[in-house]
Order: sequence, then structure tokens, then C-alpha cells
Amino acid sequence: MEYSHIYFIGIGGIGMSAIARYYNTKGFKVSGYDKTPSPLTRALEQEGIQVHYEDDVRFVPKDPASTLVVYTPAVPKDMGELTYVMENGYRVIKRSRMLGEITAGQRCLAVAGTHGKTTTSTLLSHIFTDSGEGCSAFLGGISKNYDSNLLTHGNNVIAVEADEFDRSFLQLFPEIAVITSMDADHLDIYGDEAHIHEAFKAFASQVSGTVIVKKGLDITPEDTKARIMTYSYTDPSADFHAEITEGDGNGYTHFDLHWPGGVIRDCVVGVPGWVNIENAVGASAIGLTYGLDPEKVRKALASFKGVKRRFDIQMETESCIYIDDYAHHPQEISAALTSIKGNFPLHRLTAIFQPHLYTRTRDFADGFAEALSKVDRLILLDIYPAREEPIPGVTSQIIFDKVTAPEKELIVKSELMNHLRNSLNLCGKDVIVTMGAGDIDRLVPEINKMLNGMKTC
Repeated sequence: MEYSHIYFIGIGGIGMSAIARYYNTKGFKVSGYDKTPSPLTRALEQEGIQVHYEDDVRFVPKDPASTLVVYTPAVPKDMGELTYVMENGYRVIKRSRMLGEITAGQRCLAVAGTHGKTTTSTLLSHIFTDSGEGCSAFLGGISKNYDSNLLTHGNNVIAVEADEFDRSFLQLFPEIAVITSMDADHLDIYGDEAHIHEAFKAFASQVSGTVIVKKGLDITPEDTKARIMTYSYTDPSADFHAEITEGDGNGYTHFDLHWPGGVIRDCVVGVPGWVNIENAVGASAIGLTYGLDPEKVRKALASFKGVKRRFDIQMETESCIYIDDYAHHPQEISAALTSIKGNFPLHRLTAIFQPHLYTRTRDFADGFAEALSKVDRLILLDIYPAREEPIPGVTSQIIFDKVTAPEKELIVKSELMNHLRNSLNLCGKDVIVTMGAGDIDRLVPEINKMLNGMKTC
């Protein structure tokens, strides 16, 4: 690359920060802008990357010839710095194009899907790392095994999370790919579910070797020249599937992993929940198709510590369990809550949910209400807008009115901590889960501290 300085607009995003870290390790001068400080931007600064939080062109490197600008489509098109670099001779590319350029010519292993892709791709990278084969990895979450969203290795194998937002994954040309789901989402981008399916079919057409789809998804030989295989949680007709053997009573389930090469006996995933078994089957399918040793795959699954904000158990005592989860789509919420209730059937379940985006709230209000009605108590927060402007008539109220949970409350995020202190009564067994893709994660340490300090009956 002829550039010496890479400048990121939106550097604090999970995908952007991984690329920034990658080029920082390669010796490039790396800096960037983000809207607000966060644990991730602080980590970047500790690694020697300059980050600022004002939309101010004075921070943009002055030499367009030596500077490559990478931006996220989550940044408004009229943002001052973005407008400046567009008009002043800089090469400006989207994050997805940058990732496509990094993976070009490499053995790309990709995980796509409207949900499940972050845990599955992180599991995949751990399987390769723990097995000794190794890989570089660009992840959509922070791996708890490695405390990073970036792994680097000297070989030419790269594991990536293939993001469907803004059709970003169409910049990738994987050797092996998994597709976990193709549910309606990002309708502000796609318009309807048919166009989402069309994009996933286009992604499948770019896979050169094997595409492994969750059983039941509509990917056919007409869509791709790659070999099509299937995976499932427990459907025995899938090429890769789990056969449940026993549970240990604490949410950790043992299973045999069936694959075309045989059976891997007595597997267990290091994080609980049936969803993580399904994710493990998908990740293992890529590793086994690549040619990893089955016994090393089994060993890696057991040592997997999970992903921050994905079924992330913050505390676990006899009387109270606190879980934080990134779920922000009705299908994700339903799967997470079903897993929690399956793991802890005798516990009272309280969910604190922060909706993400006005468009998603509008498009899926009924689905959110149905999923959230699974809980014993719902605390629903106001919408986190992210990149969007308000839409008249679209508030959390349109979800709240349709929820049928025994108890439900609607409050603004700024009141949450006081509300919890005044209303929580830990008598018996409780599970509390925070959910959402906005800034609810900023409250996780405070909630954790509060719960650890509360008296129980």
C-alpha cells in the first residue's frame, strides 16, 4: 500500500476498530474520529492510536497523497470531516471495501447471517487458534479468550464476520462460508425481506469452495457454484448437527457432533445455552471442511470463553444471575430468552431492553412485543437512535402496548438505575438480563456493582 497514514471516520465502531488495530500492528500511522469516548476507543488510545471526539477538519491528516480515509456508513453523509475529505482529493473508501482489500488473495473464511454471526465467527477464530493452525480474524465483538476483536497470524487464513448491513458482505469472496440466518432486518436499506434474500444469494454466489447454510435456508445450486452443505442444532438430516447426550444442570449440555467424516463424541461448549451449541456446529463445520483435526475442534469448543455482550454472564450467585446480551432483533431476543429460560427454569426472569433504531422499532414492533412477552417482568427503555432522526409516532410505546408479560414498565434510560434500586427485590431466584445494541452496555458495570451489593431475602 502506497499510503503511510490511515484515517478512520467512526473509528470506535466494532468493525472499524478491528481494521484500525490491524494497520496499527502493521506499522502505519493510524488515527481517527468517533462521536463519543467508549471502552473501545480508550483501548485504541492505549495502543497508541490517536482518537478525537469533535467533528473538526483540523484533525484530518493534511497530505491527501499519503493518507487513506476509511469511513463507516453509520456516519451521516453531511458530517463535516467526511465532506472535507470527499472534496479535497483524498482516497475515501467504506469499511467494507477496506476489509475486502485485506482479504483479497487470502483464504477467507466468512460467517454471514442476520444473527448468530458474531459468536460463530469468534468461535471459528478460536477453533483455528486453539488447534494450532492459526488465523487472522476480524470480529464483530470482543473475544473473551483474547480480549480483542482482532487476531493476527502469519499464515494466509482470515476469519471474518460478513456483515449484511449496507450490503457490506458483497465485498468478500470467501473460500468457505457459513450462513446462519436470513431474517428480515435493515429494512431501511433493503426495503423488504425479498431483497435481503437476494443479497444473501449474491453473497453465496461469491463463495468459491463450500457454503454451509443453516438447514431450511433458501440457498440452492442456482444461487452458487460452490458446494452447498447444511448445518443444524439437532436436525439429523443436516450434514453437520448435534445429538444431545446429557446436561450438567448448569446450562452446559454435552453432545455428539455428527459430520460427513464421522462423529466427534462428548463435545461441550465453554459457554451455556442451546444457541451456542448451534453456533458451535456452524463454526465447527467450517473448521472440519477446511481440514482441522476433529479432536482439536472438540478441545477448542470446551475452552471457548464467549464474546462480550453475547449471553455474557456478569454475575452468578445462588439467588441472582445477571446476563448482558447484544440482542436487538426479535429473533435474537426470542432465542436468547428461550435459552435463558431453558438454562434457569426455576428463576424469575427480568429483561431490560433498549430498542435500537426508529426504523427497526417501527418495522418489527409486533415481533419485539411477542419475544419480550416471554419474560416475567419487562423494563423497556426509550429508543437508541444511532444514525437515525426520530420518526413521528415511533417510540418504545408501540412495543410496550403489545407486550403481554405479567409485569411491564416503560421508562427512560436516565432513570434506570434509580428505578432498579427502588424496585428490585431479590427474594428467591432471579435472572436479570440487559439487552440491546445501543449504549445500554455503558450501564452494565454499574448494574453489576449494584446487584452484587444488594441484600437478598
